[in-house]
Amino acid sequence: MKKFIITHLFIIVIFSANLFAQPSATYYNNAEGKTGVQLRIALFQIISPHTNVGYGGLYDVYETSDVTPDGKVWDMYSTCVWIPNVKKCGSYSNVCDCYNREHSIPQSWFNEANPMVADAFHVYPTDGKVNGQRSNHPFGECANGVKCDNNAHALGKLGTSTFSGYSSTVFEPDDEYKGDFARTYFYMATCYADKNFTSGQGDVVFTYSSSGNPKCNLTNYAVNLFLKWSRQDPVSQKEIDRNNAIDNHQHNRNPFIDFPELGEYIWGDSIGYVWHSNSPSAIEEVKFSTLEIYPNPVETELVVSGQWLVVSDVQIFDITGKTVLATHYSLLTTNSIDVSNLPQGLYFIKINNQIGKFIKK
Repeated sequence: MKKFIITHLFIIVIFSANLFAQPSATYYNNAEGKTGVQLRIALFQIISPHTNVGYGGLYDVYETSDVTPDGKVWDMYSTCVWIPNVKKCGSYSNVCDCYNREHSIPQSWFNEANPMVADAFHVYPTDGKVNGQRSNHPFGECANGVKCDNNAHALGKLGTSTFSGYSSTVFEPDDEYKGDFARTYFYMATCYADKNFTSGQGDVVFTYSSSGNPKCNLTNYAVNLFLKWSRQDPVSQKEIDRNNAIDNHQHNRNPFIDFPELGEYIWGDSIGYVWHSNSPSAIEEVKFSTLEIYPNPVETELVVSGQWLVVSDVQIFDITGKTVLATHYSLLTTNSIDVSNLPQGLYFIKINNQIGKFIKK
């Protein structure tokens, strides 16, 4: 089913919304044949150069990028009805008073710097009151969260995180839009791979290393959360149309909408595989029916056992795609790997031999 869904979405990207820009046949050429961190660097070089529409120009972008089929403003924080460029916020007191420009990555995380402050891919038109409730809190999941003013028109909720890796206050968007926000964060971590988003509470979601290449990355918490949301909420026609409309203004695209599987190749289950745009589905892994990998999670020693393990190259990658351990098995069908020196985090093991490849988180 995974292959069918992703392939189907790719077909939609090709044929939908011919009134708007589409990626040219060569737009993603420099990302072809790349893997892991090198794939993200290539995408950064493709999408980072773009037109800054300016903070004031965002409302003009919204006239085509964020409109419902009946011509109203598409608000992911409320069910309030807005007419484009009418009831734009100054002040507000209640849900449905007005709509404004919500930075899905709060401005305080990057000190309100350009061009991030006006990048339409992460700045959405939203109800002002719900936007205020979200404040600068990270996205997350909160089982007992509360809607803004308990208003029936409000979407999303604020509460204590119940998602592993963070235990303070988070804002949980409506289920319908979780994939949208996940792919937004994949875009921002890629388009601004040279920027620092760790001010304030930004370090919950982003990491930064001045000597890194790329310098910016997502934390383990963010990778796990956004991959989950991206998988559960596939690309919608809304996102496709928005991607095309913003391209008309900014002259760049969100590759994680054009090719939803890219998140898996950079942070997810397809790390270590080479990406090609003409093969949009994630590579199907060979099923090693007798292969066992345990314990998971592991602290000191990982055991790999199975009849197909003989004569295998084994690699362990971190979430950036960097190889942190590599070995080769030629005789034994049961082997142990000492991982005690690896920092705590999320890793992937890849086993490659004569019958194919197998990857496990």
